[in-house]
Amino acid sequence: MDIHELQKIVHKTRDARRKQTLPKYQPAERDTLIKKYHPDFRENAYRPIRFGPNAGESTVRELAALLEGDSPVPADVDLTPAHQVDVLVVGGGGAGCAAALHAHAQGAKVLLATKLRLADSNTVMAQGGIQVAVTAEDSPIQHFLDTLKGGHMKNDHQLLKVMVEEGPSVAKWLMELGVLFDRDNDGNLHVKKGGGSSKPRLLTCSDYTGLEIMRVLKDEVLNQKIQLLEFCAAVELLSDGNGACTGAVLQDLDNKRFAVVAAKTVILATGGIGRLHIQGFPTSNHYGATGDGLSMAYRMGAKLLQVDTFQYHPSGAAYPEQLVGALVTEGIRSEGGHLVNAKGERFVNELDTRDVVSSSIIRECEEGRGIRTMSGRIGVWLDTPLLELEQGEGTLKKHFPAMIRQYERYGIDIAKDPVLIYPTLHYQNGGVQIDVNGESGVKNLFVAGEASGGLHGRNRLMGNSLLDLMVYGKRTGLAAASRAKSAQPGKVTLDHVTRFRAEARKHGTSSDITSPMLFPAYAKKE
Repeated sequence: MDIHELQKIVHKTRDARRKQTLPKYQPAERDTLIKKYHPDFRENAYRPIRFGPNAGESTVRELAALLEGDSPVPADVDLTPAHQVDVLVVGGGGAGCAAALHAHAQGAKVLLATKLRLADSNTVMAQGGIQVAVTAEDSPIQHFLDTLKGGHMKNDHQLLKVMVEEGPSVAKWLMELGVLFDRDNDGNLHVKKGGGSSKPRLLTCSDYTGLEIMRVLKDEVLNQKIQLLEFCAAVELLSDGNGACTGAVLQDLDNKRFAVVAAKTVILATGGIGRLHIQGFPTSNHYGATGDGLSMAYRMGAKLLQVDTFQYHPSGAAYPEQLVGALVTEGIRSEGGHLVNAKGERFVNELDTRDVVSSSIIRECEEGRGIRTMSGRIGVWLDTPLLELEQGEGTLKKHFPAMIRQYERYGIDIAKDPVLIYPTLHYQNGGVQIDVNGESGVKNLFVAGEASGGLHGRNRLMGNSLLDLMVYGKRTGLAAASRAKSAQPGKVTLDHVTRFRAEARKHGTSSDITSPMLFPAYAKKE
């Protein structure tokens, strides 16, 4: 049946759905649902890591191969520094820019190196908002409890405490820089409720929140004249021979030449691994999200946390083909949009946690209640026109202009017809283990944002990623700058790479795979 004919079922069943009673999962039922349908529990997708700090622990095969991969830097590379700085920040997204700005404000000599252009990151694509406890009815304690519950009680309590307590101050900092959060008619900050949260605490800029934050941060980095290297990817860290980090080797993507940066401290803000397309899933991530920081930190000896758990955002576009994997903001469901199967039924509380909603969608599709496209993809409906009917004509255009524009390009009016969605690989829940200042187990190596692990537990609540970026971008920047004031420049060596290669040979690991990957496997190499 033509997809336009199938859409008619959504329109016909709308009145009945408004009266429908949704299933309420008990804790045991939630666990059963997730373990049966969530991709994290597909045993054949995982294997143990053979050696290194996480030897014996399981992760997805794609990441395990990268963690065991060989460095792209030859042993005889010239290590004469081209740059000598106090703080090297690797990554030009939200966490990297925040870290660079706060380190620079402390008087540190900062170099920000980014694989693509400044601001070309997952941050610009964050639509749903940033969670901050700012209303009289809310509190950091409630934010803490919601996040802990959403993370299946596996969050690092100290990291989480710091994030929720410092949320209001970083929101104030962002507004002082010029971020234009949405306001109500009285001029107060407008807050929305996100999935898994007990109180409305999402600050938004329509559905351009990440883009607006990144606009302001990028401008500030340029205004402060922080030294910047674009299209210059970090491919290896440097050590002093005694376990401390002393800089990095960068590679110019234009001429492929290596450049050595000697740094008293290094901050990795390299983002996640969505572009590995683990388990063959489409992804909402930007082109450079290939887990670069994980493989470099791992070779250096940094312990990783919770590398067996990933977030599949419930609503990635499943049609048209050109949009597959692109994010359909959770804000639609926050405002009352229904998820609807092929029978025209709702099947889950749309504002449950992301792992529960994703698992429920996968269940509907695997049990034959999904909608199949001509290209063979499968999904369920998100009833976007419902918002227009219940809240008035123009609601979508006012609150979700990015989504309106995204679909208009392909001749789809989401105010009139529902959209087809399916879970998309969205976020790396785990990462490098850090302390409350963002420092890893490797001295002078700090990690901020999605490359770090422990804060979100086994499932991240929406809106907490932008808060994570700002809080731990700030804390790593301040801590790295403070450390640099008293630190002396160390030797720059690749001793840790030599040891890693010897360990790889001992375990018979193939040297055919090099990491970081830098770009997806399907990227053009020329």
